[in-house]
Amino acid sequence: MDIKAEQGSVMISEQQWQNAKCVCNAGLFSSLHYAIASVDNQGLPHITPIGSLMLGDLIDGQAQACYFERFTKQLPANAKHNTSICILAVNSSKWFWFKSLLKGQFSHQPAVRLIGQLGPLRPATDSEIQRWQRRVKPLRFTKGHKLMWQSMSHVRDITITEVKAVSIGKMTQQSMN
Repeated sequence: MDIKAEQGSVMISEQQWQNAKCVCNAGLFSSLHYAIASVDNQGLPHITPIGSLMLGDLIDGQAQACYFERFTKQLPANAKHNTSICILAVNSSKWFWFKSLLKGQFSHQPAVRLIGQLGPLRPATDSEIQRWQRRVKPLRFTKGHKLMWQSMSHVRDITITEVKAVSIGKMTQQSMN
């Protein structure tokens, strides 16, 4: 259940944020990316896959996150006129889905939407760079690591203002409570 702030905006509870982070981590592990939806200057939707999203702390009912902005073109262009975004994280593990289908219910929430606002592009902190390098460390021996991830330097902050569980009918009723 969402807690309403004095100004009428939705606040994220600590439990909601912890649950959302679990779904997001499972989604990243199984899909290797998140989908971030934005809107272009003509009002058309655009979805960008982002593998570098890093979820942060919950502060005053809003969650913090950031991603390394290196390869994206449309997302920063869209942010110039509309900073609203929606992040979709889906646990797409075949084993998770197979077990859930056998049982007729999900043991954990299968997906979550995070509604938020993009902040300005800024230089990444040393701790953000270190956190990112820990995530991709198992692949540091590859040519792709050097080409794609070795010199990540700028992040864009995201303020997440709302967490929305994804409902898949009766299969998600118990996991959403």
